[in-house]
Amino acid sequence: MKAPVFATLGCRLNAYETEAMKELSAQAGIANAVVVNTCAVTAEAVRKAKQEIRRLSRENPGAPIIVTGCAAQTEPETFAAMEEVTRVIGNHEKMLAETWSGIGAEMRSPDFIGETEKVQVDDIMSVKETAGHLIDGFGRHRAYVQVQNGCDHRCTFCIIPFGRGNSRSVPAGVVVEQIKRLMDRGFHEVVLTGVDLTSWGADLPGGPRLGDLVMRILRLVPDLARLRISSIDSIEADENLMLAIATEPRLMPHLHLSLQAGDDMILKRMKRRHLRDDAIRFCEEARRLRPGIVFGADIIAGFPTETEEMFENSLRLVDDCGLTFLHVFPFSARKGTPAARMPRVAGPAIKERAARLRAKGQEALERHLAAEVGQGRVILTEGPRLGRTEFFTEVAFERDMPEGTILSARILGHDGVRLLA
Repeated sequence: MKAPVFATLGCRLNAYETEAMKELSAQAGIANAVVVNTCAVTAEAVRKAKQEIRRLSRENPGAPIIVTGCAAQTEPETFAAMEEVTRVIGNHEKMLAETWSGIGAEMRSPDFIGETEKVQVDDIMSVKETAGHLIDGFGRHRAYVQVQNGCDHRCTFCIIPFGRGNSRSVPAGVVVEQIKRLMDRGFHEVVLTGVDLTSWGADLPGGPRLGDLVMRILRLVPDLARLRISSIDSIEADENLMLAIATEPRLMPHLHLSLQAGDDMILKRMKRRHLRDDAIRFCEEARRLRPGIVFGADIIAGFPTETEEMFENSLRLVDDCGLTFLHVFPFSARKGTPAARMPRVAGPAIKERAARLRAKGQEALERHLAAEVGQGRVILTEGPRLGRTEFFTEVAFERDMPEGTILSARILGHDGVRLLA
């Protein structure tokens, strides 16, 4: 008997939920199985999920294969039709103890998986609450805490609301208690994560905002050395979040922004809630409040109807916002989304624009790395010779360092990807 094999595709939230599933499956006594936690953000992500399922089936002959995650939620029939797949479970079902105890009971019966329907995927839109899953900490030295799930917005390119459901928040008290528990286990850094993080609190009594949660965590967990927030929608940044950026040194000076494009017409066709100038204004204000803060951003290349001039506006946004870390996504039509019905940009043009955006991102990263040389930085070590600065910049050490500690170091140089210290 051996522990289940877990494979995670996609975002940090998926990785967090995989850790919770490991605990739930262990409690249910499940062994000799494969669990694939899929992503649905692009058509390519679904293709990779199917490829991963086939690979794991070859490597684990005879093991039941359980498929879950956003692609399983949005396209259950796709995975149910695969001969390798034993069970398809939805995003809500995967986080329930009864789901795993039921599977565990079936695995111990003579007619395993013959007694239950192959697909267990309910209407994700009917889910009203997100529980705080008290895992021991995802990551060896940095813990991720899920505080929100789902999304109430309907960007024209995005399938994720149909995989995650509407926005639900974990109550602040539950979040604080989990972070205290993680501190007791020796974690020095916590990252708040969710699908639409800046919508946190809208469904809770009194309608608190993300900034309120951040300030409460920092006040009630004084031993927490470093707090990060994952991707945010800058147009929803509230007053207390900006106050925390300005006044709380334990809130790390790095924000990843969901920008998606730098052209107003494309942003409108994406059904985003901000315009180009809003993004620039936010970055200028955050930089005024916290000099030196760095920004990452998601940008889509080749959205339908995007002309060369429109793309150039996205390219210029890298400099206009002072972005450092770019996540570039070549546009991929998702069946069932409005963007899939819009006039497409030719495939070669999408590929070429994505390459230009990545090159621009590399230039921006190298400028940031060069500016760091000679600076003293406070680094959380993630391995004997690896760590990250306050700005989430990766650092390689010239000799072994104690893992999971926060230390000061001098930046000696860079290799185009990471700093050398």
